[in-house]
Amino acid sequence: MRPLRISILSTDVQHPVIPYLQRWLVWAKDRGHEATLHHDKANLPGGDLLFLVSCTQIIGPSERQNFGKVLVLHASDLPHGRGWSPHIWSILEGENSFTVCLLEAAEPLDSGNIWLTARVRLGGVELIDEINQQLFEAELNLMSGAVEDFDTITPQPQSGSPSHYRRKRTPADSELDVNRSLAEQFDLLRVADPVRHPAFFRFRGRRYLLKIEKADDE
Repeated sequence: MRPLRISILSTDVQHPVIPYLQRWLVWAKDRGHEATLHHDKANLPGGDLLFLVSCTQIIGPSERQNFGKVLVLHASDLPHGRGWSPHIWSILEGENSFTVCLLEAAEPLDSGNIWLTARVRLGGVELIDEINQQLFEAELNLMSGAVEDFDTITPQPQSGSPSHYRRKRTPADSELDVNRSLAEQFDLLRVADPVRHPAFFRFRGRRYLLKIEKADDE
């Protein structure tokens, strides 16, 4: 494994993946790589490898040419589930597992060749912090695998007809309906980010935030 110059671009400084990425930087540096984390593409230095992790900025051909490879992490079984927040949409559709892909950045979005994949399996009771932990650990493992086998991996083209999720989730998607049962809306409640887009409901002309945590006695 030769030393690589690695950059990570993750554009939201408040995203819960950031502490995980900082931990991964230590892993990479301990193995002799030059690795840095950035929050704006304007600050990217160029190098051998760029990871795009929870990145909302578009990295075009002129920017990709500054790196040997540009790889994206995406939480769906591509080509199914292209687009924003795919694992959250799938949980809301009743799924309890999802695939995480590490693929090459390409146009159109999420269409590049796949380097590595991992499977995350849930039990249907995990809250967002537990879902994130499993997702982020899978992402770090894929990043490590790509670095360790950087010169030997044979990327695979996506196979099948693509499908797309509608759009990026927004804080408004965390609204609960007071006329529906809690059981009906449990998945919506458990995937709401309590910091960036907490669950809420409107009642008698006011807006109320709702947060959930597991009890310690079970």
